[in-house]
Amino acid sequence: MDAGIITILLPLALAIIMMGLGFELTLKDFVRVSKYPKAIFIALFCQLVILVAIAFILAKILNLPPLLAVGLMLLAASPGGPTANIFSYLFKGDIALNISLTAINSVVAAFSLPFIVNLALLHFMQDQQQIGLQLAKVIQVFVIILLPVIVGMLLRHYRPQLTEALNRPFRVFSIVFLVLIIAFALFKEKDNIMQYMTQVGLATALFCIFSLAIGYSIPRLFGVPSFQARACAFEIGIHNSTLAMTIALSILSSTTMAMPAAVYSIFMYIFATAFGFIIGQEKQKAIPIVTATQQPIEDLKS
Repeated sequence: MDAGIITILLPLALAIIMMGLGFELTLKDFVRVSKYPKAIFIALFCQLVILVAIAFILAKILNLPPLLAVGLMLLAASPGGPTANIFSYLFKGDIALNISLTAINSVVAAFSLPFIVNLALLHFMQDQQQIGLQLAKVIQVFVIILLPVIVGMLLRHYRPQLTEALNRPFRVFSIVFLVLIIAFALFKEKDNIMQYMTQVGLATALFCIFSLAIGYSIPRLFGVPSFQARACAFEIGIHNSTLAMTIALSILSSTTMAMPAAVYSIFMYIFATAFGFIIGQEKQKAIPIVTATQQPIEDLKS
């Protein structure tokens, strides 16, 4: 039963979630990049380079066991998602920028995630290469991330009424699935959970804090307006732990590798909320760009 859940149901459920993400995206979300390329380039650089480097440094400094180290790198390589849009809306970020970043991340992650995870496997598990992401598994990652997003976008374009009706059920399914997959991973490792919390709890907490802080401070350092920096912070700081856990369980066949993402999920909402209130104290400067609060209500997709 466990084998069927891991090899069939988990990837299928994740594909459904990614298709639901596609319901919220249009080609305009990609085209919109030309309006603020600096913010998007900085956000992607932070996520793909700086945060991956920080995850690697944390794994080395805290001397994480190999499987947990790879799990932390997998978490770092996972993109943001719709949850970031919700936090950006609550704390007055640029929703349009969030949606554009989500769209781009969905494409980039299909290629960058297998590459980063393979490097992590090569470094941390030199004597266990058989666990690596072979070509077939790389294709599987591509299929469960990118193709469902494309299908969702096509459905939204050709059947907008259908996707509007399905959008809320898909969101509810995403939340329920996240809770279930965390519970499943913790149950599978119930005998070792306290040990994992001790080993990876500090690493995931620090990684969450660094993700949010870097996502906001680096764009601000390069002159990105506060409301766009907030969008970057939540897009970068709220990683898709559902994706990380599903890949760990179904493709890498390792419950232990799923532990960093499971523990991270516990910290993520608490830290993101606290961070939102902290950066909310900074006054936003007036700029000649349309703000999130000026977006039509249909653009507030999350």
